[in-house]
Amino acid sequence: MLQTLRNAWKIPDLRKKILFTVLLIVVFRLGSFIPVPWINAEFVEAWLNAGNGSTLFNLMNSFSGGSLANATIFAMSISPYINSSIIMQLLTVAIPALERMAKEGAEGRKKITKITRYVTVVLGAVQALGLYFTLKSQGAIVLDGSMPEIFVALSIITAFTAGTAFLMWLGEQITGRGIGNGISMIIFAGIVASIPNMMYSATQALSAWYGWVLLAVYVLLSIVFVVMINDAERKIPVQYAKRVVGNKMYGGQSSNIPLKVTQGGVIPIIFAMSIISFPATLAQLFAAGNTSHWLYKVAEFMTGGWFYPVFLFVLIIAFTYFYSSITFNPIEIANNIKQNGGTIMGIRPGKPTSDYITKVLSKITLIGAVALAIIAVLPIIVTLITKAPIASLALTGTSLLIVVGVALETVKQIEAQMVMRHYKGFLE
Repeated sequence: MLQTLRNAWKIPDLRKKILFTVLLIVVFRLGSFIPVPWINAEFVEAWLNAGNGSTLFNLMNSFSGGSLANATIFAMSISPYINSSIIMQLLTVAIPALERMAKEGAEGRKKITKITRYVTVVLGAVQALGLYFTLKSQGAIVLDGSMPEIFVALSIITAFTAGTAFLMWLGEQITGRGIGNGISMIIFAGIVASIPNMMYSATQALSAWYGWVLLAVYVLLSIVFVVMINDAERKIPVQYAKRVVGNKMYGGQSSNIPLKVTQGGVIPIIFAMSIISFPATLAQLFAAGNTSHWLYKVAEFMTGGWFYPVFLFVLIIAFTYFYSSITFNPIEIANNIKQNGGTIMGIRPGKPTSDYITKVLSKITLIGAVALAIIAVLPIIVTLITKAPIASLALTGTSLLIVVGVALETVKQIEAQMVMRHYKGFLE
């Protein structure tokens, strides 16, 4: 990886892209220190570190590089954009008009991207409203009487929403003019920036020697496991028949269909955590301070004890299958193979091909789902054993999956850019 970066630095065009990406990440980190007025940042940080915040808020704080704990303008990070993208992917499958738009090529994708931006702003405003009421219910909003409460609320909600919109713009600029996927790079930078605080919280919580040994072994094995599962794929060989078009002969070569084991990446984990954290979020919004309220009882049952990792394990597997079914269409793949004169060895074209791809996809999806569930659940089990705060350990598996995945994909993109610039072509 380091050799790839050194070689890329020697190419002026790539060096400009890398510097541009680094510059925008620095802008993101600088914005993470701009506070939102009327919020007691010390209270918010203590609330999250004590484990009183829901897993959803801890996930948001991890993605934002600690901006939520510091009550800054980037407190919500890019999470509304992630939710907006997921919603648009689901609607593209469910709504025929959006499905037709997605098949229009570049113009269709531009329209969907534009709609995604508007949905992001709307979701950002709704999430900022919920975050405001959550912080207010916890006593983190400081009202000194100098300003009307409605003005304070609008200022805080607008600041949170504008911060998310600005991060969305930064991500698009990195994607268009920098290196890697911009949104992923922002999440990557946020998680890397939050690692020191997470480790410090762990050091404060771990006292017994076996806790340190367990934590060290867990981190090392998690990194190895994430690297292995991130690049794992099942290749289905396809043979294309020779055909004559005019005076030229096409086909006759072999190819393959690569099926990634982790088809949905970290999205099923985010889905599952959002569902489990939903009652806790509702309890903080509508029953703040009333621990006898039924919402609090449901939240404690879903996020407390050993029920939480078991339920999370099941949800991740279910959402992995669901996300794989809406993002990968075996029938469409089988039709494309048939139209181009290709066949899978020993499988007839058409429906038998789609059935075979579905069968293979189902098997590798199970492996990927179990792997994702292990990555997400293992740190929670470590948390239950070592008694470390959930904010310090429970998100480590998800964070590692994102960090390793983004790093590997970025290096692959840099290598592809280098190959493209060193390729001399057939004419020379």
